[in-house]
Amino acid sequence: MRQNNMLAMILAGGRGTRLYALTKKIAKPAVYFGGKYRIIDFPLSNCANSNINVVGVLTQYESVLLNSYAAAGQRWGLDAKDSGVYVLPPREKDGAEFDVYRGTADAITQNIDFIDNQDPEYVLVLSGDHIYKMDYSKMLSFHKSCNADATIAVLPVPMKEASRFGIMNTDDTGRIIEFEEKPEEPKSNLASMGIYIFNWKLLRKMLVADMDDPNSNHDFGKDIIPAMLNSEKRLFAYQFKGYWKDVGTVDSLWEANMDLLSSKNELNLNDPNWKIYTEDVATVPHFVGPEAKVNNAYINQGCLINGEINNSVLFTNVKVFEKAQVNDSVLMPNVEVGEGAIINRAIVAEGVSIAAGAVVGSADSESIELVSKNVRGE
Repeated sequence: MRQNNMLAMILAGGRGTRLYALTKKIAKPAVYFGGKYRIIDFPLSNCANSNINVVGVLTQYESVLLNSYAAAGQRWGLDAKDSGVYVLPPREKDGAEFDVYRGTADAITQNIDFIDNQDPEYVLVLSGDHIYKMDYSKMLSFHKSCNADATIAVLPVPMKEASRFGIMNTDDTGRIIEFEEKPEEPKSNLASMGIYIFNWKLLRKMLVADMDDPNSNHDFGKDIIPAMLNSEKRLFAYQFKGYWKDVGTVDSLWEANMDLLSSKNELNLNDPNWKIYTEDVATVPHFVGPEAKVNNAYINQGCLINGEINNSVLFTNVKVFEKAQVNDSVLMPNVEVGEGAIINRAIVAEGVSIAAGAVVGSADSESIELVSKNVRGE
């Protein structure tokens, strides 16, 4: 079937409500990140780099743009023979014109026929809204070496933050003996990343049993994983030690963009050995004018810079006019910053215009300003 006999299923149907206006018209995995990317570029590129040739992308809310974007498998080299990216929205059933995925497990259940047609030995289940680089083939090797029924990727977090996560408690061999969802007094600091490898034959049986359970949430964390533990299946924790970020809030999205500018940047988008693939936007090169000042910034294609940029990420076709200042901010595609305007600690959404002389955000604010509408001048 494929080099490692593993198929990937990316759960990309989340609403992303905590990103407010950024997800009003598009799904969270389609949100911009890092100057030229969308969030879903990361799991898709990880799959391509890990030699996973068939990927299902399970979409749901505000999915029109995401569907067309993900379906272009050539961006990730997933358009050759016996490979591809397949967009999988909820299925019609029970006479309803449209249906929904009732939970993360139900999303896989509704696509059992698709997975059966691919005939994999293993299924990799991923979230479509995290920023990280990971070689899934190494996780699969670990899974095989443990003779596991399921393997869950975990990230060591500070013990004081462990109560915010689903925590995996393990024995000395790494076998998971207990799962606690956001425990008040955590016993370990191994937080679930929502990345799972399952033996498909076993998972299929459990999904079918779960499907008609009226008391089930049809969710991996709430139902499938506990059921596996209760039936004494072999579950193991795979410890990931690289960069990983859940960009589910405005502040966390801003932080992840700012991380790219750090001298200790762990993500390293310039690594030629692990490229993050994305849409190739055809536009003119960026231009930095003679009076411009740029300090520690990502400046992308089509940008016109005549003002001052400090510690910021600018997406495609951003224009910053004379005497304007952009500080510690993220400017999404086609933003215009008028003459003398000042932006501090903000995310400015696609296509927004900041008028001449306007002031947005504050250098002293603890929270990040999200600007989704045009701003008039003073």
